[in-house]
Amino acid sequence: MKTVKVFGPGCKRCQTTEAMVKEAAAKLGIAVEVEKVTDARSIAMAGVMSTPGISVDGRLVHAGGLPDAGKLEGWLRA
Repeated sequence: MKTVKVFGPGCKRCQTTEAMVKEAAAKLGIAVEVEKVTDARSIAMAGVMSTPGISVDGRLVHAGGLPDAGKLEGWLRA
């Protein structure tokens, strides 16, 4: 199971990003545990300067704006 963290204050883009992660994982048949991180200090400590951010298994892979669906699938496959 992959651990995916979505970093952001809970805005619409952050909610959309979370939904995109879940949809991509379902499409690929990959089990994921999605955690929302909304604490500003935790977001900054993760190195996210612009939200939403995404980390997969502890590695920050995206920050700022909605992720590209193709790239998201690649991050989940890795």
